[in-house]
Amino acid sequence: MRSLPTCYFLTAAVFGLSGMIWGIQMSASGDHTLAPAHGHLNLIGFVAMAVFGTYYALTPRAAAFRIAWVHYALTVLAVVIMVPGIAMAINGQGETAAKLGSIAALLSMGLFIYVVARNGVGAGFAASDALAPVPRPDHHPAE
Repeated sequence: MRSLPTCYFLTAAVFGLSGMIWGIQMSASGDHTLAPAHGHLNLIGFVAMAVFGTYYALTPRAAAFRIAWVHYALTVLAVVIMVPGIAMAINGQGETAAKLGSIAALLSMGLFIYVVARNGVGAGFAASDALAPVPRPDHHPAE
């Protein structure tokens, strides 16, 4: 079984390549009608997935929890539903899929906030460190 960060990066690369091909097709045809859907494919499919993969690579303890795989599945689901949904909405075929995909994307980002708040960032970070006061560089405790 592949590691979670690897799955994020592979999926991001597939979405990124798809977005590039779609962008080239739009440019060649001169029809940029579906540019908003293309933009969401690139932003959530490539950029967000790569950011999430980077986080889980830097914070392996967060990747060890089942919720991290739920986060991955939810993000993929958001892209797979939202991008065609936006294209359908633009073409007058209804907005339901775009709305459902948007909700999935919102839940994915909310879940990411939860994971980061719970686990912090980096291999040596303890969740309790998030609440510790940060010392000021110009402050010297009583010596």
